[in-house]
Amino acid sequence: MIRETDNYYLNKEEPNKSCLLALRKIILTQDDNITETTKWGMPCFCYKKKMFCYLWTDKKTDEPYILMVEGKHLTHPELEEGSRSRMKIFRVNPNEDLPVNFIELLLNDALDLYRNGTIKTK
Repeated sequence: MIRETDNYYLNKEEPNKSCLLALRKIILTQDDNITETTKWGMPCFCYKKKMFCYLWTDKKTDEPYILMVEGKHLTHPELEEGSRSRMKIFRVNPNEDLPVNFIELLLNDALDLYRNGTIKTK
């Protein structure tokens, strides 16, 4: 049986489908406390039931990105704030190799906000 969380990925065209599935795997393997759900039609990843990041594609460019929920606490120059006050995004080119080391660093910097209590998890 296909889970609701799988439908988002299965309905994407290549190369976005493979890119998003790879990003999903990278996110889920960073910590045993990360779970996946769907919010507003997009994959949402939670750390101890607190929203942590999302996967989505840009409406104009159709390129995938990771949306960091507490991006305002992250200072990586690769992150885009745009008009958001809380969240930041990291764009990914689906036609290039993923910068896995940077993505893992980014995710763990964000997870540390939850682990060290900067962002309360209950």
